[in-house]
Amino acid sequence: MPTACIHHPGSKISLESERLVVSYTAEEGTSQKRDLPLRDLDRIILADCVSITSPALAEALRRAIPVSMIDGQGRFLGAFQPATPDHGAARLRHYQRTLEPDFVQAIAGKIITAKIYNQRRLVQRVAANRKAEDKPVPSAVAIALDVLGRTMARAGKADNLDSLRGHEGLAAARYFAAWASLLPENFPFERRSTRPPLNPVNAVLSFTSTLIYHEMHSYIHSHGLDPALGLLHTTENGRWSLALDLMEPFRPVLGEALTLDLFSHKMLNESHFEPHEGGIYLNKTGRAKLILQYEKRMERQFMSEGAGHRTTLRQQLENQAILLKSALDDPAKFEPFLMN
Repeated sequence: MPTACIHHPGSKISLESERLVVSYTAEEGTSQKRDLPLRDLDRIILADCVSITSPALAEALRRAIPVSMIDGQGRFLGAFQPATPDHGAARLRHYQRTLEPDFVQAIAGKIITAKIYNQRRLVQRVAANRKAEDKPVPSAVAIALDVLGRTMARAGKADNLDSLRGHEGLAAARYFAAWASLLPENFPFERRSTRPPLNPVNAVLSFTSTLIYHEMHSYIHSHGLDPALGLLHTTENGRWSLALDLMEPFRPVLGEALTLDLFSHKMLNESHFEPHEGGIYLNKTGRAKLILQYEKRMERQFMSEGAGHRTTLRQQLENQAILLKSALDDPAKFEPFLMN
């Protein structure tokens, strides 16, 4: 259980020996406890309705376990991060490199090219599965595959960020048209909406993006880089721009692929969503189902053609921070994750 996500209202977390004890009241009114051995945890996610004692929090940080907090709608509020005092030189180099246009363009170009490649691979794979099951393949799929292939080639040759973002936008428009056509008819998707998400599909995409975002932020921090220094995403107050950069190739692989599975295989339905402040969000049961499937996908081992060995998506997520740190000296060392 690398990730513990605790969101039951009123839960209290305390430390006993080398384990966390989660105390909560079950729906039938009985008091319950669950032990979480700290040696089994890599990260902890808490809802804002959960409390944790100082000794429990301190022990998690002592063991380099980040503790993140989300609100009831799955929005990332902040995190307690283990101290990383030994990366001053790397951070200084990171600051310098972020101000170099050639470096920024080289890394951003690789990120967007990989993102478009993964978008195309996801559409290809889902379409192939539909053919194998004798299901019709929407016409939008063929159009998207053609446009994505040409746009990917152009993105790899873009010589400035504005041009790169233009290719990214064109690819996204065709990709989401194809992607939406693969969803069940009772869960339509017209456009991406985030603040707030306006339908169940956007609610799932947003919650999954939050999970990826806070994991990437933790990995960047733990490897001594500054998660606020953006390359593709402009550095500005109020967000971790580098986390947004490095997670881009994982959006199709994790967020959009998982969303298709959850709806296509009927793991989520209308009962798992609720309206709130003008938007539609996952309820407690829906979040629990999503997190379970997210963890399974993150921890599932596969043979990576790019890495040349067996790995997991979680390991590849962390590997992006490691590779970017190496790329501060040699940009050629940064290789974004590509789907098989």
